[in-house]
Amino acid sequence: MEKFSYETNGYNRKEVNQFVSDVIKETEGIITISKQQKAEIDDLKKELEHYKKLEDTLNHAIMKAEETSDNIKKMAREESDMIITDAKHNASRIVNEALLRAEKIEQNSDMLERNIRIFKRKLKSIVEQQLAVVEEIEVLELE
Repeated sequence: MEKFSYETNGYNRKEVNQFVSDVIKETEGIITISKQQKAEIDDLKKELEHYKKLEDTLNHAIMKAEETSDNIKKMAREESDMIITDAKHNASRIVNEALLRAEKIEQNSDMLERNIRIFKRKLKSIVEQQLAVVEEIEVLELE
């Protein structure tokens, strides 16, 4: 607190006026600084709100990306399962077809073996008949 000198009618007017002027200047400076700080605070609040909105947007985008990733993984698993199931069915079909072909080949082989046996018997019979004819010719020639 400042002390003023005394004059006949009280305090020194010049000193008091100077003090009041200094207080006014100081108060105006404080008010100016306060207004600047308030404006800066308002700007910072707006900027903070902007960043909060960006954060919300980014969080939402991250959640959507995670959902999309999960969906893609799920679809990939399902597609992989379908491919595996199809492959199993195809493998089973191929094996069954191969078994059927093998069975047909075996049947053909059995039939060919039977035909060969029959052919051999017939050929043997024909050869025996021809041999008998040859023997008859020999007997006729001898007589």
